[in-house]
Amino acid sequence: MPSPENKLVTPLSIAIDTVLCIAFFLYMYTVVSTHVPSKDHRMVLFFGASGSGCMTLVFWLTLQMFRMVVKAQQRRDAAAK
Repeated sequence: MPSPENKLVTPLSIAIDTVLCIAFFLYMYTVVSTHVPSKDHRMVLFFGASGSGCMTLVFWLTLQMFRMVVKAQQRRDAAAK
């Protein structure tokens, strides 16, 4: 079992990722919804949310990969000392 200082996921990191993903989703929705070629408000909501959701999942995956790379570099640097 990893010691507490070596945890890869903490409640704080989950909270930060959640806030960042929600902010990214809202921003992307404002961008994507203007490009939906429909006058029906329900279709704009549906396709704007669908497109933003896909991009938000890619953003979340990018955050997780970035976090793991940073942790691996920190561990490598700590082991080299």
